[in-house]
Amino acid sequence: MRFTILTPTYNRAHCLGRVYESLRVQTFQDFEWVVVDDGSTDRTRDLISSWKAGFPIRYVWKPNGGRHTAINTGVQMARGQFTAQLDSDDSLLPHALERIDYHWRQIEDQERFAIVVALCLREDGTVVGGRLPRDHVDVFGIGQLAALTDGGQWGTARTDILRKFPYPIFKNERFLTESVVWNRILRRHGARYVDEPLHIYRVTPDSLSRSGDHRWRSPKGAVLFHAELALSDAPFKMRLKSAVNALRFSAVAAARQLLPLTSVE
Repeated sequence: MRFTILTPTYNRAHCLGRVYESLRVQTFQDFEWVVVDDGSTDRTRDLISSWKAGFPIRYVWKPNGGRHTAINTGVQMARGQFTAQLDSDDSLLPHALERIDYHWRQIEDQERFAIVVALCLREDGTVVGGRLPRDHVDVFGIGQLAALTDGGQWGTARTDILRKFPYPIFKNERFLTESVVWNRILRRHGARYVDEPLHIYRVTPDSLSRSGDHRWRSPKGAVLFHAELALSDAPFKMRLKSAVNALRFSAVAAARQLLPLTSVE
């Protein structure tokens, strides 16, 4: 199987249909859809079981632990050669997987690469983060990535490599930025960025990005991210800022050890 589409979800039955419809009309059909339900209490399970798709849908429910824990579960379940994360409020253009397959095949030395990254569109048709300077740019390391873009793209990664870089899990913390994993991968493998929008990014009232700065409730994960970034090949100002943030969230993490969890949640 070529692709696994991985959707972590939590009480998002009201918008999962959009993901399903965008997958149903894909021009490239060699894929499965893995939905990892991170403890939903709505009708997510019943909704997914009602769909009669022309592609495999694999659903699993797990106790709530945070989006990153659901991604870990999904990556272990994945049967595709490549895994593409598709959040529950986003969708793909009909030719997205066909084009991602094409871009992977254009890479001559595929063993050096872990990720192919495409652009994202907002609902109004504008490109998130802007266009690239060329039709594709190969990136090796965080420094090169920082010089190219400040984020907002959609990546498809080799499943075998993703399994080597699971999200770390900290007790009583339910958030960890995906940059921890992508940065670790980029230290050892390349990423090809292509100047082609293939993903539609939506922000809904209950989107994770709308619910505040999660680092304060998950400070150990924040320390890990900022400490690793401070020691990377990122630009000096970015490393300095991350070093300060690592110290700041270390203090928050230490305070959490001294206070009851109920006082800081």
